[in-house]
Amino acid sequence: MDLAQLQIFKAVVEEGGVLKAARKLHRVPSNVTTRVKQLEETLGTELFVRERKRLFLSPAGELLLAYADRLLRLADDARAAVAGSTPQGVLRLGALESTTASRLPPVLAGYHRKYPAVRIELITGTNDALTAAVLDRRVDAAFVAEVPCNADLAHLPLFPERLTLISSLAHRRIRRPADVEGDSVVAFPDGCAYRRRLQRWLGPASTATRVLNLGSYHAIVACVASGAGIALVPESVLDTVNGAQVRRHPVPRSLSALVTPLIWRQREESAALVALREELTAGVTARRESRSRSLRRPA
Repeated sequence: MDLAQLQIFKAVVEEGGVLKAARKLHRVPSNVTTRVKQLEETLGTELFVRERKRLFLSPAGELLLAYADRLLRLADDARAAVAGSTPQGVLRLGALESTTASRLPPVLAGYHRKYPAVRIELITGTNDALTAAVLDRRVDAAFVAEVPCNADLAHLPLFPERLTLISSLAHRRIRRPADVEGDSVVAFPDGCAYRRRLQRWLGPASTATRVLNLGSYHAIVACVASGAGIALVPESVLDTVNGAQVRRHPVPRSLSALVTPLIWRQREESAALVALREELTAGVTARRESRSRSLRRPA
């Protein structure tokens, strides 16, 4: 078993088949098929279940995939260490859609300019899905909404967020849960930390509340504006939605205030991830110093 075989095996899994994997790796399909069969022969087990010209991971394949990710990442780290201290390779990140839209563009643009040898791959998802992706090593790190209670994960607090409750412009003022009785909740699917906060505020009645599951903040804001229900969203996201015709309702600080952290697996940090953390830490320090100077400035 060698790294080339693992890379081919991983490509077949990620691309969903031999033909797409061959195109990605710039190989002929027959070569990809041969290398996968050689890997199966070496391990003495089938890695794929072949059914109606489609490939599905076998239990052994599922097990190998986790090891393949780790071995290939270690190989990238070894090459980077031998070549020098400049970060390179692939940095796989996860992020909430809200963070991706409102916080990451300048961060990633600056990082790309400074470390052009690093290829960033970004996925979005809910808080729980991203945490699971880090634990399963499908991403190297993720920007989430809550710090997970897991000793295997480290975290760095980054972006302060303030959540606000939004409704249509015609909705009456919302001060307490009783003011939204009968309203639907418009939110991301289960696993969204903001949705959980809103449901905690609504209390026991939230179990009977209708939920409209959507996959983007633009869709959520548009549906709320049309009177479909209420939503709890970051103010930073609302600022990116041009002409959002919604009414904002302040909510208790226990519901509205949070800090977006970056999470990653303890002791599994590539040079590219360390460089990103350093850039983010420098940004946090600069923002704190800027706020401190503005507070000291005479009126």
